[in-house]
Amino acid sequence: MLMARIAGTGSYVPEKVISNHDLERMVETTDDWITTRTGIRERRVSTGESTTEMAVKAGRMALRSAGISPSEIDLVVVGTVTPDLVFPSTACLVQSALSMRGGIPAFDVAAACSGFIYALDVADRYIRSGTSKKALVIGVDVFSRIIDWNDRTTCILFGDGAGAVVVVASNGREGILSSHIHSDGTYWELLYTPGAIRHSPFERGEQRDHYLLMKGNETFKLAVRSMEEAVKEVLQHNGLSPEDISLFIPHQANIRIINAIKERLNLPEEKVFVNIKKYGNTSAGSIPLALDEAVRGGLIGRGDIVVMASFGGGLTWGSTAIRW
Repeated sequence: MLMARIAGTGSYVPEKVISNHDLERMVETTDDWITTRTGIRERRVSTGESTTEMAVKAGRMALRSAGISPSEIDLVVVGTVTPDLVFPSTACLVQSALSMRGGIPAFDVAAACSGFIYALDVADRYIRSGTSKKALVIGVDVFSRIIDWNDRTTCILFGDGAGAVVVVASNGREGILSSHIHSDGTYWELLYTPGAIRHSPFERGEQRDHYLLMKGNETFKLAVRSMEEAVKEVLQHNGLSPEDISLFIPHQANIRIINAIKERLNLPEEKVFVNIKKYGNTSAGSIPLALDEAVRGGLIGRGDIVVMASFGGGLTWGSTAIRW
């Protein structure tokens, strides 16, 4: 059976670091308060790099890791909700910047923090159908541009980052076992960004701020429940149990969410990858960034079962299981 195998990974974060101590000088908060409640100690923010530039750097690293040239790629899917332009898509800009051949499909997927899982699911289906043979999948967001840095409830949580994978068609046992993506638009007001496009002169009303808005307590509860259900779904679909997981890579949103899921699945600490303390929540960049760090850190070996799960605005959630 045709499988979609991850042949290479890459990631990129901006150089500028904003620590909790830096935030103490900006809003009414403390390093101890942030660390205790979120697990975050610092985050990276762009000081001029665009979403496309960050995506290109992560994508180029993944291509080098896979030993594949940009000209061989026949599909580009980018998960992002912070594109540089309304259109064309970030994927088209990446296609151009990496000098990929013309005529291939390239498009974005908007699923907030679940963007990478959604994009990977799309690529998996293209490959399984025989439509694509080598795909570049990127998760990237620059949330520093949609965060109100005077709002202490949200500015402490987010950072900027990008991650990428090259997915290739394979006839072996290794590859994506299955992906499961979901949404429930009735909860859209728990986490969203208003006013991204300005009113026309023919419409009434004033332009709203474009800063991210979040109802933290409600979002927390749904995140834990939805991600737990997503993990159980992908395990059950593939006849696996939590004991079969070699490494679990959850969306890095909040250490308390990660710990709650870990306890509900009865996973030992060494099987759960966490890098939130360095980057905060990088939205669609979160999981591929963590995956690349795990791969480069030697934490994933051939034959390992890797499970990834996400939750984001929409509301969206999903999971993926991979035999490495």
